[in-house]
Amino acid sequence: MTATDSNSAELLPLSKNLYPNYRQPELVMVRGDGAEMWDLSGKRYLDLYAGIAVNTLGHAHPAIVSAISDQAASLMHVSNYYYTDKNLQLAEVLCRLAGMSRALFCNSGTEAIEALLKLSRRHFWNQGDKNRHRVIAFEKSFHGRTLGALTATGQAGYREGFGPIGGVTHVPFGDADAVSAAMGPDVAAILVEPIQGEGGVRPAPDGFLATLRKLADDHGALLIFDEVQTGVGRTGSFLAAHHFGVKADAVALAKALGGGVPIGAMLCQEKLADALPPGSHGSTFGGNPLCSAVALAVLRTLEKDDLMGQAKTKGEWLATKLTALQKKHPKHVAATRGIGLLQAVELADTVDARSVLGSLREKGLLLTLAGGQSLRFSPCLTVTTEQLGEGVDIVDQVLGELS
Repeated sequence: MTATDSNSAELLPLSKNLYPNYRQPELVMVRGDGAEMWDLSGKRYLDLYAGIAVNTLGHAHPAIVSAISDQAASLMHVSNYYYTDKNLQLAEVLCRLAGMSRALFCNSGTEAIEALLKLSRRHFWNQGDKNRHRVIAFEKSFHGRTLGALTATGQAGYREGFGPIGGVTHVPFGDADAVSAAMGPDVAAILVEPIQGEGGVRPAPDGFLATLRKLADDHGALLIFDEVQTGVGRTGSFLAAHHFGVKADAVALAKALGGGVPIGAMLCQEKLADALPPGSHGSTFGGNPLCSAVALAVLRTLEKDDLMGQAKTKGEWLATKLTALQKKHPKHVAATRGIGLLQAVELADTVDARSVLGSLREKGLLLTLAGGQSLRFSPCLTVTTEQLGEGVDIVDQVLGELS
């Protein structure tokens, strides 16, 4: 039975075989094109969440389709026992764009964070400092769902029921004094998102990342950035940190890097190249030829079509429209914020955000919630201003109906 010869009534009962840890509505998506998707009934949706900031080039982009087809016909997987051409080329382009020296590939953002956590501890252990293993992270942060990444995540709800692992101190995001007070000779790294994505699309305050850089240097610790949601051009620069003029010792990337196929990367400066020696870390599928070919196609298209520049201008246009939306609906919209094509409309506490999300979906607009009350816009970088305008109009309609 395939989607093309079935209907929702036949397919949805099969959901009983899926583990029920998600809350999907009763929709079966079957096709996408750019910033649009269609369900099995043929209804069209405007997709302004892009698989949670993943589908960089949108659905069914020719560069990705071609990369998958060509690579699948030649070489898909060999493990990391050998080099492959696409992986070597990807590492060179990625390090150049990010301003880093080394790349370690994995399959997801969570895995990239795990690699960073191991890197930060092993780096000091290699130097004989076996007591430097604590990480400072931030409240309302999100770094992933494996036990290590979950421990670094600054939202208790995600950690509930999984027991303690330890080794992480959480302090308020943007509070440099709190970071300074938490520093000590056992701190291996400061882990921070330049923009807290799941925390509600909250950019770091002015000067905060620069202060973290100084604190890390002063205490001999590492500064590591989680750019899983913000990297690969989404904010109008390749890394969100580039807006703040601060360079980390290491960075985690994923999501948009593969444009829809699973790939993550840990990037680091040359001084950390020996931190994870052979045998200390690895991934069977990480950086396989298929995903590397797609990621390479994404990065080349990003440069060729100036999608970072487009993200900047379209993001500024969207931000202006969202600010006007707040002024029009002051009782329902508490704030708007973001950089580039990562923007949020924070709904007032009196608004049922999940109900609003459902109403938007009924009208054909797909967004996600971040931080509980924020409608998050994270569209593909190829989205048009007309499509963004259509999305804002739908949000305007739904907010108007609340009155």
